[in-house]
Amino acid sequence: MITSENLSVGYGSPILQHINLTLRSGSLTCLVGVNGSGKSTLIRTLAGLQKPLGGVVCYDGVNIANFAPQRLAQLVSVVLTDPVPDSLMTVRELVAAGRMPHTGFLGVLADNDKMIVEKAISRLQIAGIANRPLHKISDGQRQRALIARAIAQETPVILLDEPTAFLDFRARAEVMQLLCDLAHTEGKAVLCSTHELDLAERHGDGFWIVDGGEVRECGSTSSLTRTEM
Repeated sequence: MITSENLSVGYGSPILQHINLTLRSGSLTCLVGVNGSGKSTLIRTLAGLQKPLGGVVCYDGVNIANFAPQRLAQLVSVVLTDPVPDSLMTVRELVAAGRMPHTGFLGVLADNDKMIVEKAISRLQIAGIANRPLHKISDGQRQRALIARAIAQETPVILLDEPTAFLDFRARAEVMQLLCDLAHTEGKAVLCSTHELDLAERHGDGFWIVDGGEVRECGSTSSLTRTEM
């Protein structure tokens, strides 16, 4: 569903280049590489949040630069590592923000939107904190809320940068299983950067490995290079 064609990403000068990859629907792809190798920059570029230094990113053959922001937000949701400022916004309100591409700027939720929000909250097991303001929850709970927001956005493509950060081992495994289920049962194209090689091997359908300024694709867990991530 998302393809890159001779893509170069970075800030001023390329961090990664010559990227020709396809993120397929119905598949969980794990993006692995050392810190500072360009994984976050690649995700931001694929999401349309950062302009490529060269090449193009396409959604179903259409350059994403041609999509209006609202339309792109209906196609691609993203969870980044950028901190969410403390505020009086509640967890439920944060998750409900995922419906804005469908409801418009005013964010008036119809009954169906509310049902989608509550389902996302339930899937991430955060119903017990749904009415708490963001400044009164832990980093791990906030991470779950951000993933729930992406799910509530109901996009065919989900891009996640270290979504299991701040979570304990059990929660990391649950989130990776959830992402796997979203890909396999709902046909979504899911890209997840991670340092959790054991969970990546267990749940991933394919792998993009960042190494030496390039990204290479591995199609199976048996071909995943065992390096220090």
